[in-house]
Amino acid sequence: MPAKNGASDEQEPPHVPTPAPDTLMVDLSQDRVGEFRGEWCGKWSLRPVGGGVEWTVDPQDVRPAEPIERLRAELACANRRSRGELL
Repeated sequence: MPAKNGASDEQEPPHVPTPAPDTLMVDLSQDRVGEFRGEWCGKWSLRPVGGGVEWTVDPQDVRPAEPIERLRAELACANRRSRGELL
C-alpha cells in the first residue's frame, strides 16, 4: 500500500496564461465581455470595451472572446459612441 505524503487528492486549477493588454475576454461569472487591463494579487482586471469602470475576476472564470463576441462588444461600443454616451 503506497504511503501518503499528506497531499490532497484535489487538483490545482489549470494555469491560465496572462493575456496581452486590451485582449477581449469573457467573464463567465457575469457573462460579460471586457478588455484585459492587468493582473493584481492573483486577480485579473477587465474593463468594458471602450472604457468604463474596471472590475476584477478570477483567472479561471475568464476565457478569450470568440470572434462573434468581439464583434458584438465592439458594435455596442460604436453604437454608444454614436449616441454620444462615450467620448
